[in-house]
Amino acid sequence: MRGGPMKPGARLNLIATLRTAAPWQRVRRQSLEAAAAAAGRTLPPVLVRAEDFRFTRYRKRTPTATIFVVDASGSAAMHRLAEAKGAVELLLADCYVRRDQVALVSFRGKGAELLLPPTRSLVRAKRGLAGLPGGGGTPLAAGIELAKMVAESVAHHGETPVLVFLTDGRANVCRNGLGGRAQAHEEALKEARQVRAAGFTALMIDMAPRPDEKARQVALEMDARYLPLPYADAGTISVAARSVAGDSGGGPPRRAGSGRS
Repeated sequence: MRGGPMKPGARLNLIATLRTAAPWQRVRRQSLEAAAAAAGRTLPPVLVRAEDFRFTRYRKRTPTATIFVVDASGSAAMHRLAEAKGAVELLLADCYVRRDQVALVSFRGKGAELLLPPTRSLVRAKRGLAGLPGGGGTPLAAGIELAKMVAESVAHHGETPVLVFLTDGRANVCRNGLGGRAQAHEEALKEARQVRAAGFTALMIDMAPRPDEKARQVALEMDARYLPLPYADAGTISVAARSVAGDSGGGPPRRAGSGRS
């Protein structure tokens, strides 16, 4: 709340204004009573000056686009994909009024793909997510890179991107499509640092049966919140995504807490 002239997007806060003026009533009345009496006028019950005005400023909320980035590799792929699909549908069911969007990026085999471009349509999401492929290697770097590109497009259109990763962080496919755990992990860390440099809010949900240090490392380099949730269901994932989106404030992209659980 501020005093002075009213600015666009502000509304007069009457209670705060009267509280500001109250301590000065006796002084103001004493200084004006003689002149008012001479002019035959009566002073108002409360003497308010321009400097007393207090306003509440309302900021327009920027719509959020939650981008799920799902590890569709390995034996747990179908579980992760199914819960991610459920979380997407839960968020979309609650996003219409707020005009928020949801997108889904999947990575498996030798690369990543955008399964569901940013949308507000629950019908479109259900149709696009009807058949989700799973299994194969873990090209985590490719998934992070594509997610960052989608986030940049979202930000370019004036919305706030929030990245939600569902993975155990065990990268084993390099950018060239070949295997190699050590190099694949280093490439994933490099792409994670690019997300941090862009300042995007991110959440790393580690869905491994036991929390994995590799996922924590990627989250740390990304400056993402790290949340180990073995076998998380759609409801838990959607709640976590809403929490991170709320932390972003619906304003300019802001980094989430590093490596916090």
